[in-house]
Amino acid sequence: MTLTSARTGGIELEPRAGVSVVSMWGDIDAALRAEASTALAGAFERDVPVVVDASRVTFIDSAGVAFLVQLCAIGRDEGLQVSLRNPPAVVADVLRMVGVDDVIVDGESSAAPRAL
Repeated sequence: MTLTSARTGGIELEPRAGVSVVSMWGDIDAALRAEASTALAGAFERDVPVVVDASRVTFIDSAGVAFLVQLCAIGRDEGLQVSLRNPPAVVADVLRMVGVDDVIVDGESSAAPRAL
């Protein structure tokens, strides 16, 4: 019997003119560590602001939160703005629960997005 795993989430870098967009969707958990590492490395190779689009996230665990925190820390160290766009309630609630809710940014509606 062959077991196949259905992909339930993802993290992907979308290089755009003047910005690196890190799109996240579905379940953001430890199973996505390799994708997270690839997106992280690629985003900072470009030396442009990073926007995280979390609008399609349905679940995030501690590994997903750690990815966001690491993205923010490296961005700050590199002098690049990192912002979080459209976090759904499931993401906002977890960030609030672990005490980092002040990093939540809606890049679409904010005139001057704060850094993540």
